[in-house]
Amino acid sequence: MAITKLAFVAAVAVLLLQAPSWYPQVSAQGGTPAVMTVNSFERGGDGGGPSECDGHYHSDEDLITALSTRWYAGGKRCFKPIRITSTQTGRTVEATVVDECDSHHGCKNNIVDTSQAVWDALGLDSNIGEVPVTWSDA
Repeated sequence: MAITKLAFVAAVAVLLLQAPSWYPQVSAQGGTPAVMTVNSFERGGDGGGPSECDGHYHSDEDLITALSTRWYAGGKRCFKPIRITSTQTGRTVEATVVDECDSHHGCKNNIVDTSQAVWDALGLDSNIGEVPVTWSDA
């Protein structure tokens, strides 16, 4: 019986080690810990240019986000929804990934960069600049 349990544990460990490196590590709260920042995805906004997913600008009234390079996964999350939860308010919102927050050019590795609409939906003041959140694929 002990050998069977050991074999099962070893098989699970092998599967976990084979998981893609871009797949988020889940925290005890049910998501990947991150820092949420605010970004304007509109033309002339602080995003710097059109989104990586489609080459277009997007309204800051849309529930949208950019992920750090590792989580953006070379565009594999483009137009996919993610669930963002504020650790301060406990509110959760779904936002669509439209851009990369380039970790090779100044963006930290743990950033969920979101539109003003996401901050509003979570009941947060974007003037704070950075807040702790968790996120997961929706």
